[in-house]
Amino acid sequence: MVFDFKKEYKEFYMPGEAPAIVDIPHMNYLAVRGEGDPNEEGGAYQRAIGLLYGVAYTLKMSKKGDHRIEGFFDYVVPPLEGLWRQEGVEGVDYAHKEDFHWISLIRLPDFVSEADVEWAVGEASRKKKEDFSKVEFLSYDEGLCIQCLHNGPYDEEPATVARMHEYMKEQGHVLDITEKRLHHEIYLSDARKTPPEKLKTVIRHPIR
Repeated sequence: MVFDFKKEYKEFYMPGEAPAIVDIPHMNYLAVRGEGDPNEEGGAYQRAIGLLYGVAYTLKMSKKGDHRIEGFFDYVVPPLEGLWRQEGVEGVDYAHKEDFHWISLIRLPDFVSEADVEWAVGEASRKKKEDFSKVEFLSYDEGLCIQCLHNGPYDEEPATVARMHEYMKEQGHVLDITEKRLHHEIYLSDARKTPPEKLKTVIRHPIR
């Protein structure tokens, strides 16, 4: 059986539509940092996604080459994720996407080390004749969060976020978005192939 993070960790990747409080463990990721509107055609965000997947699949397919990763087992590449912030904004201002600072992410299996990522960056650059050096190894301790499944267009996320925050307050917690704890989204749908009304996105906010 090929290991599938979404199926094995449903509490993190397949939450319900009702807000819930979760404690997120330490995880490692492939990451690319950038700024600007994610919808810009051919922009930095879209290029970042290509870089992430190039390295992610280089790691996954390492089993067919000479690079041996200790503890390797076959797995489904996890879904694309993103950490988002804007200067002077607690959360997200969807009306000003050009002000986004983002970190695009793909989760790594625990057996993948920083050295393995460095190898994959070099290998992808060599094979694809493209610079993948923006891809980095990122460890993230997210901790206590509130999360919810959002169905529909990204621009309609504020209604879901409002429900999350209402539940958060009812449970005696407060929002804890900082420069290190950010608005987090996990994309369960491919926006290139899925109608906006059918998009499924996990929204996660840090709390205390």
